[in-house]
Formats: sequence, structure tokens, C-alpha cells
Amino acid sequence: MSFPRSVVPIDDVQRVLVVTAHPDDVDFSAGGTVATWTKAGIEVAYAIATSGGAGGFDETPREEMTALRETEQRAAAAVVGVTDVTFLGYPDGALYVTHDLRRDITRQIRRVRPDRIVTTSPIRDWARVPAAHGDHVRIGEATFDAVYPDARNPFAHETLLRDEGLEPWTVREMWFSGTPTADHGVDITDVFEQKLSALREHVSQLPGDFEVMRERISQWNGANARSAGLPEGRLAELFSVISTA
Repeated sequence: MSFPRSVVPIDDVQRVLVVTAHPDDVDFSAGGTVATWTKAGIEVAYAIATSGGAGGFDETPREEMTALRETEQRAAAAVVGVTDVTFLGYPDGALYVTHDLRRDITRQIRRVRPDRIVTTSPIRDWARVPAAHGDHVRIGEATFDAVYPDARNPFAHETLLRDEGLEPWTVREMWFSGTPTADHGVDITDVFEQKLSALREHVSQLPGDFEVMRERISQWNGANARSAGLPEGRLAELFSVISTA
């Protein structure tokens, strides 16, 4: 089971919603892409299912981790031009595709009314263990369910329309990061330092020398660029793109 070849992305995007499982997911997988979009005047919002309470590497008290990671993610978002950040409040490491999760993502879709949604792959890439995290897989599946059929169906999650006035909305396109067959590359060379600056905000998740991580990310994004057919020396993030209109 895999993704089909990516479609040609739509070219009239005004709003994008990024839906991830944890703080920092977007900055690793799509931070440069988001920076290119905000520079182009596209509005980008984040919906993050958990606040990353199971993260960290030191003796930071567990009761402090959630607020710390939310603060870090808001700061990282600001670096790439995003100010609309919503945390859905689900437990880190115990994310499942439930009616409530689908409803809460649907709420954000109807609120933001995005042309495009970015999320993580609902198909595991067994060659890349971090990308295969169960929370990543399940948020990708739940987000697709929220895009189709939930967000566009006035009879799905009826309280959203009846009690909150959130009208149905059809998302026209989805971008998935971390798929086994990602084939659409976004050149992030010119915003790579901005991506790194966003990642640096996640201090609670970054043990050791950041320069080591910088080199690892540079190598990863360089390999992505070569896979996408970009010239030598360029850097890229990769996605699978599907039409959901």
C-alpha cells in the first residue's frame, strides 16, 4: 500500500492548515515550506493534537512539560510567520482515531477554511523509524477523515454547525509528509536558516550540540532535493500531494 504519484498542486492557495501530532513535527518536516508560503502572503495556521507532554530528555518536571512545549511551538511558529496555533489537548503517545479527534480537527478546518491541509503520512515508512511514530500515522488518518467526509458534510458533527455556527468547508488539496513515496519537492534553500531558527526554539527537545543536528537536517534535506531532481547544493522538503476537491 502506498501513495499515488503527486498531483500538480493548486496555484491559488490563500489559506493553509497544518495538522500534526506533536509540537516540533511541523518544524522538522515542513518548516521551510511553511516559511516559503508565509513569505508569499499565504495565511498558515497550526492545529496540534497533543502538547508533547511525553517529550524531553532531562529532569524537567513532567507537570511543566506541556506548557513549556506549547510556548516553544508558538515561538517556533512565529519564526516562520505563523501566529494562529491551536492545541487540541490530547495525550502525547496515546493518540487514536476517535470521533472526538475527528470532530476537533473538523472544527479547525471549518474555522480556518483552508484551501490546503498539510499533515503526516497515515502509511508508515518502515525505513524511517521517527516518521513511523504511531501518533503521526493516526493524526494523518484522522485528518483525512476530517477532510473527507466530515468537514464538508453539514450532518457530520452536527453541534459544530448548530451550536458554533461553523459552516461546512471543502478542502481542495492535502499534502502528506513522511510518506514512503513522497515525490513533490519544495525548494527550501533560501529559507533553510529560518527553518533552523524555528527548530532552535524547541530547546526542551534538543540535547547535545545543535550543529550536529544542523548537519543531519542539511544532509536529509539535500537528499530530498536530489530525489526531487533539484540542482546540486539545493535543499528540499518532500510531500505526497493529493486532490480532495
